[in-house]
Amino acid sequence: MKRIVTILLGVLTTASLAQSQSTTPTALPSVAVPATTAVLVIESPKEGVTFQQVMAVMPLEVRATVKLYLDGKIREWYSRGDGKGVIFLVDAKSADEAREFMETLPLAKQKLMDSEYIPVGPLMPLRALMSPSAQQQPPAAQ
Repeated sequence: MKRIVTILLGVLTTASLAQSQSTTPTALPSVAVPATTAVLVIESPKEGVTFQQVMAVMPLEVRATVKLYLDGKIREWYSRGDGKGVIFLVDAKSADEAREFMETLPLAKQKLMDSEYIPVGPLMPLRALMSPSAQQQPPAAQ
């Protein structure tokens, strides 16, 4: 059992590192590329945009964002810890789908924000836990 745990930890660490270092989905075998289950959207004001410009649009932005949340498009939303914008986890199957509704927000319409769209999905190394060898129970102690 101890050996299986050690091997699993090694596989999970290696596969997770490979997944996190990939710059394109084709850098990993297709079995290691997760299905997109959400999109992480990171937004920050464009260079040169002032605090006053952002705050002038904020009442409309908040209403529109709440509507997307209530419509089930936005799952979670956070302020960045460095104070430089917001992060959304949105319910979309692709970056293009997420972009389609995120660009309806007032700050995006006024071209005040830079946005980064990152498709995310299940941590693929966890599949190793589902393999037949990982599911075998150790023999009972006598």
